[in-house]
Amino acid sequence: MTTGRAGILPFTGTASPVCTGLVSQGQGWMARRRARGWGRIWRWGGMVLAVLVAIPLILTPVYLVVDPVSVPMLERYLTGRPVVREWRDIDQISDRLKAAVILSEDGQFCRHWGVDLGALRDEVEKLMAGEDARGASTITMQVARNLFLWNDQSFVRKGLEIPLALYIDLVMPKKRIMEIYLNIAEWGPDGQFGAVAGARAAFGIEPQDLDWRTASLLTTALPNPMVRLPGRPSAGMQRIAGIIAARARQYGERAACVGENGQLAL
Repeated sequence: MTTGRAGILPFTGTASPVCTGLVSQGQGWMARRRARGWGRIWRWGGMVLAVLVAIPLILTPVYLVVDPVSVPMLERYLTGRPVVREWRDIDQISDRLKAAVILSEDGQFCRHWGVDLGALRDEVEKLMAGEDARGASTITMQVARNLFLWNDQSFVRKGLEIPLALYIDLVMPKKRIMEIYLNIAEWGPDGQFGAVAGARAAFGIEPQDLDWRTASLLTTALPNPMVRLPGRPSAGMQRIAGIIAARARQYGERAACVGENGQLAL
């Protein structure tokens, strides 16, 4: 091979083995760096997911003996808004309120395992048909949402509610689930949570003193406590309360699982 001027080899159109090796090493290093980056992301994601799964797994048994605070309550605490809640043992809450809530919110509460599969199937069929769906949330699913999830409606949240409700129902007796529900449900527009705060704000009475009228009116507020005020009920609320009271009087034995010694004094 001849050399060019000053002894420099002329360019032949192919890279030298040294250059090719350096490029290959650089590409390999970049690939390994990207792989390590994705690996870190997956590890962190896995750790976050493990923590989120562990929270309800650990706290649900703890809540058998510890009275919980709900996510909406925590949100109000963190944002400096008032929270009014006084815990009350379930046997010190009116049996009429228990029956009214169960017959209105979840008529199969004492029979299912946290999820009403029949109601859920009906809601899925309505959704597939393009009809409005109510959500088929059982009381246990509402407890799961209030303790561990968020309130904005989404299929993701609903999908998480189902296994959480099954787990809660597996760990907790029905009476404890209902006791938690009656003490964390939002029952007023100004941070009232639980039957004690709701009964006092609406009627100025204690929850054990609720009669059929006040118990059923208090129940009508549950779907939207920001707007529905049982202490100043609209004609529509009074009509719904009458239906709830009549149903609870007739089928109150369906709620017996939350009564003292398995019985309700209605």
